[in-house]
Amino acid sequence: MAETGYISVLVAFVLSIYIVFASVYGAKSGRRDFVDSARNAALAIFFLLLIAILALLHSLVNLDFSLKYVAMNTSTDLPVIYRMTSLWAGQAGSLLLWAFVLSIYMALVVMSTKGKSRELMPYVIATLGAIAVFFTFIVAFVESPFERLPVAPLEGRGLNPILQNAYMAIHPVTLYLGYVGVAVPFAFAMGALLSGRLGDEWIRYSRKWTLFAWTFLSIGLILGARWAYLELGWGGYWAWDPVENAAFMPWLAATAFVHSVMIQERKGMLKKWNMSLIILTFFLSIFGTFITRSGVISSVHSFAQSDIGPMFLAFIAFILLFSFSMFLYRMKDLESENKFDSILSRESAFIFNNLLFLGAAFAVFLGTIFPIMSEAITGEKILVGPPYFNKVNSPIALVLVLLMGVGPLISWRKASRENLFKNFFVPTVVAIVTGVLLFAFGIHDTYALLAYSLCAFVLVTVFTEFFRGIRVRAKRGENPLVAFGRLVSKNKRRYGGYIVHVGVVLIVIGITSSSIFVTEKQVTLSKGDSVTLNDYTFTFNGINQYTTNAKNATVATLTAFKGGKDIGIMSPEKNIYKYEGNREINQETEVALRSTLTDDLYIILMSFTDDGGATLRIILNPLVSWIWAGGVVLVLGAIITMLPDGRKGREEVFVRYTLGEKDSALKV
Repeated sequence: MAETGYISVLVAFVLSIYIVFASVYGAKSGRRDFVDSARNAALAIFFLLLIAILALLHSLVNLDFSLKYVAMNTSTDLPVIYRMTSLWAGQAGSLLLWAFVLSIYMALVVMSTKGKSRELMPYVIATLGAIAVFFTFIVAFVESPFERLPVAPLEGRGLNPILQNAYMAIHPVTLYLGYVGVAVPFAFAMGALLSGRLGDEWIRYSRKWTLFAWTFLSIGLILGARWAYLELGWGGYWAWDPVENAAFMPWLAATAFVHSVMIQERKGMLKKWNMSLIILTFFLSIFGTFITRSGVISSVHSFAQSDIGPMFLAFIAFILLFSFSMFLYRMKDLESENKFDSILSRESAFIFNNLLFLGAAFAVFLGTIFPIMSEAITGEKILVGPPYFNKVNSPIALVLVLLMGVGPLISWRKASRENLFKNFFVPTVVAIVTGVLLFAFGIHDTYALLAYSLCAFVLVTVFTEFFRGIRVRAKRGENPLVAFGRLVSKNKRRYGGYIVHVGVVLIVIGITSSSIFVTEKQVTLSKGDSVTLNDYTFTFNGINQYTTNAKNATVATLTAFKGGKDIGIMSPEKNIYKYEGNREINQETEVALRSTLTDDLYIILMSFTDDGGATLRIILNPLVSWIWAGGVVLVLGAIITMLPDGRKGREEVFVRYTLGEKDSALKV
């Protein structure tokens, strides 16, 4: 099976080269047979890499320790599910997964565009093929998961303990769907530049695929935060780790593009800006892959130092050089059709929104690469910690929350005084009242007051938009619930976006609360001792130990009380794994967690003594569950935005015109 997998990757590499030349030649010469042949080759690459993935999975599940990759990432104690997830636990397997996900996207693009965009699509396929050339080359010749050992060991090295978690069965895959998915809108952008078809066609395709990739990046970030919260045992969910940043940066750039593309679709403006954003987003996606795979930055997520770093840097340089060369070549064809009418307009709000997202992305990028730069210049690696990222990005986040509320209510082109007063009076009053009430109830932290007040402002603006639409439809005899459903179904992109905003608000409330108002206590207890934290009291029952085929576990048990009421037993663990002795990480912490809508009770076993004592860290994190709930709402809204809209007839024009969006209605 291993030989079959390797040959499949090798053939996929050859076909990737063929796709590039056949597509370009077919487009230049008008030979549709070459273009069709390249499209068929793209489908063939999918099946070839599927065979390679299945071959590696077969070796992992059956513990074929003659393969170096299997011996380094599995062991006989592993359940089948973790043998399968070890596919992306190591460098070679994760790169094969990258190539396979790319092949899925290539196949989907080929099948969804059959008979469409004959001038544009050959260059799109060629661009995807060129990306596939790089990754299949790496997997075939540099980091092959099918490399055999001279002598097969009797036992494998085992799977990294921190990866033995249910979230790691889905978190990496969702991130890859986001990372790799960014290649598709980039390919459409390159297709537009190469073919000269710089109208709205490539934008329509790019927007849909960017939304798809953005949704999976969002899911991956939320799941990654949840995994870190449960598995790493430090009490938080986000530490500005370099690999966390690597996924966050393309998310920020993609978010900027999803917003700014509306202006190009509606006004024919920002063509150069949007092209640059797509190039930047793909660059950040590949840069994130480089950080994870090269090991140039220390991270709990990243792989060891390897030889592929220079190759990734060369690939990144090629992407930037080629992309911006084509961008400069087509510069004159990317002139805007219209100009801004006023700074008080929705267009301006979107521009400010974009600048802030890019400012945040640049700040994160700078903080992430600074250790590399400092080491290259001074010979000393200076790490940049959370204080820098929090200080820079917290003000940006507040202004972005404000713009989330401003954007939906301010008019296109130019807002009048009457429009501003009518739309912003109630949300502003509610925001001020929220801040005053919170201050009266004892919340005096300036950032928290601003964050909560702005979140109230956004929620009122979203409610206002839904209320107005439902009211118009209700006046025509519709039941309010029916009116709500039809309102959303008639304009999924618009109202799905508002639902995304609600999800973001919930996340901001959760992050603000758990960051500013967290309380904790670290204590050393003997059996029978008690400790109190806020309304909670804990009685330490002692230490238990047990052994399995995989690990030696130590468990501390505590009885928890809230307001004098017994709320159950909490059992934090510390595990030492048997087959990871030669790894940097051979142990893991299983936290004890009790989660409610108001707070999370989070207990970590720090250490223990031979006489049965234990050092425990007890943390009370308020409103953390709002982050996960907000993630669910955000993803739900994103899914709604990706669903196709129904035909917009007179009814939709009437509703939008009645709400005061005359300019928008005339364009339906």
